[in-house]
Amino acid sequence: MATTIASSNAVQATNKKHLGIPEAIFVEDVESFMKQPGNDTADAVLRKLDEQYQKYKYMELNLAQKKQRLKSQIPQIKQTLEILRHMQKKKETTNPMETHFLLADNVYCKALVPATDKVCLWLGANVMLEYDIDEAQSLLEKNLATASRNLDSLEEDLDFLRDQFTTTEVNMARVYNFDVKRRSKDNLLKSVEKS
Repeated sequence: MATTIASSNAVQATNKKHLGIPEAIFVEDVESFMKQPGNDTADAVLRKLDEQYQKYKYMELNLAQKKQRLKSQIPQIKQTLEILRHMQKKKETTNPMETHFLLADNVYCKALVPATDKVCLWLGANVMLEYDIDEAQSLLEKNLATASRNLDSLEEDLDFLRDQFTTTEVNMARVYNFDVKRRSKDNLLKSVEKS
């Protein structure tokens, strides 16, 4: 009983780890697999496997887009944190900080920024909020940790998805080869019966 519970917990942990990605089951014995209900013909089984394969491709596309978004977001967060650290150092002085800021694509303007303890951060969806520098720094550090953790999770999900591709492709090849062997055996039997 304890072994069953432990193995079911391991399966649940794997399912939670790759949430939303169904696991492709490797077809060990193709002959018994083809005798299961719903697996009437090799063409029907190949269509099901191809449909599953296309779903995996769609999931891969979505995960790859999320990965690209996170990969571009992480350097932006790091750059913003670096600016906040610089502003933290300049907060104690009364001299204004000279900087360049982006007006439009590839168009920058020189500006003098007075020492301040407040900053505004874009949160997304056209929302900007004012924070103390310390609050902004802790928020961005938390966002950076979350983005890095999400990127690692996405990498694991993509690796898992690649394994599902491989398993599905192997299953398709095995079912196809089984069908070819079955047809050649049937043709051989028909030719023996005719002779």
